[in-house]
Amino acid sequence: MFVDEIPDMPKIKGYHLLDGVPVSSSLKITMFPKYWKFHRDLPPTKVFAFGETKRTATVPGPTIEAVHGVSTHVRWQNRLPSKHILPWDPTIPTAIPRTNKGVPTVVHLHGGIDEPQSDGNSNSWFTARFQERGPTWTKKTYHYHNKQQPGNLYYHDHAMGLTRVNLLAGLFGAYIIRHPEVESPLGLPSGDEFDRPLIVFDRSFRTDGSIYMNSTGNNPEIHPQWQPEYFGDAIVVNGKAWPYMTVRRRKYRFRIINASNARFFKFFFGNGLRFIHVASDSVYNDQSVLTKEVLLGPSEIADVVVDFSKSKANSAILHNGAAYPYPGGDPADENNGKVMKFIINHHREVDSSRVPKKLIEYPMPSLSEVTKTRYIAMYEYTSATDEPTHLYINALSYEDPVTEQPKVGSTEIWNVINLTEDNHPLHIHLGLFRVLDQTNITNIEEFKECMTKINNAKKCHIEKYARGRKLSVVPYEKGWKNVYKMNPGYITKILVKFAYIHTNASYPFDATAEPGYVYHCHILDHEDNAMMRPLKMVK
Repeated sequence: MFVDEIPDMPKIKGYHLLDGVPVSSSLKITMFPKYWKFHRDLPPTKVFAFGETKRTATVPGPTIEAVHGVSTHVRWQNRLPSKHILPWDPTIPTAIPRTNKGVPTVVHLHGGIDEPQSDGNSNSWFTARFQERGPTWTKKTYHYHNKQQPGNLYYHDHAMGLTRVNLLAGLFGAYIIRHPEVESPLGLPSGDEFDRPLIVFDRSFRTDGSIYMNSTGNNPEIHPQWQPEYFGDAIVVNGKAWPYMTVRRRKYRFRIINASNARFFKFFFGNGLRFIHVASDSVYNDQSVLTKEVLLGPSEIADVVVDFSKSKANSAILHNGAAYPYPGGDPADENNGKVMKFIINHHREVDSSRVPKKLIEYPMPSLSEVTKTRYIAMYEYTSATDEPTHLYINALSYEDPVTEQPKVGSTEIWNVINLTEDNHPLHIHLGLFRVLDQTNITNIEEFKECMTKINNAKKCHIEKYARGRKLSVVPYEKGWKNVYKMNPGYITKILVKFAYIHTNASYPFDATAEPGYVYHCHILDHEDNAMMRPLKMVK
């Protein structure tokens, strides 16, 4: 561990300057097969990587930097081979080209508030050079409006039934929307040296360097390959396994993305250093929060400041304390319990950056604005040997007719009922939400029996069961989110807004267009089989 220096991913600007003013840019970013060195002592690994050229392609991909109010156009191009480098399972709902040649991919900008045609719908996949296209394929060049609040986004593959293997292969990267007029007055650490994305994920490797993924399913007679969760032995940050970073004795800003398939991270420092949490997912907190640890589910983003001048020692190890699967699985061990090492320069220095208590406050809708209340139930189904076979939301597959049709501009309450034993990070495309309440479901087996029969929380008298202990929302997650960890055996009440939070302006696009949006569990192995539902906006 700690022998490879952490790299910074290449940066691509989603705009260019004309007479000093940022204007819209068109980018071409391609998915290439190539070899990537994850560790000094490991042979190069075959990966799929994003880049402007094959030579500059990286895992994770380049960081795209956009400016608020200036559109970015991206032509995502597929130059992947005819066969996948990892095992995939045709018995779950999967994008399969007619000719059985090519790796289907489609890119979703996670956290982006954009038109359905550019959202990366799972059936809008395409193979190399657009030779084959999925049933909801829309267009070659995606339009990202960047009109939303400043914050951290994350682009990644979203192809039907292949998301878990395409991300394992390397198809993801960071995307940042900056709004200097709003952010500069905060005085947070800035510039390439002191403001850095950290993309964290787990992988297992064979001794020849290739990515290891079990090719036998947990129910091989039902699904030959599909496993309910992928967990890797090595913890990788910015493409290096257990790297080190040399830092100065001052404040740094880290935009931490959990890009794992299924692993949760509970980050903490071994020497007691703390995080100052400033933003969650794609939105700034109202206030900065000092915390000893940060829990991140797959695809969640924590934007934190760490002040290394507070360290007595000259090094600090970033640890992980999350069980896997979370929360009831094995405890973190000496391998997956360490993330990276910071080597701290012993010279004290002047640091003009600061972290104000008050950050950016967005208005909270009042409950009188709520136009609809929904119940969203999470189910896991098992075989005779009690092994998971598939997971559904509201007992429906993805192909079943759409049941969630919010009005554009509306505010809704979603009561998310987790009837499984795992924590599921729920991600809603287009919408942003705040967590209002988390209540334990009493006599859950009795309630589950009714729900399994009729799948109707009202008719099963949810109010009779939602009477257990309440879990408070941790202070750094009280703001706006686009993913939230739904606790097992709890009903979590969220307030969802299908409109901008920073302005009363309408969306600059038609959110009701085809192919619509989706919402899903962001454990990729669950999403692929088939814990995802369509979300269709109406006027």
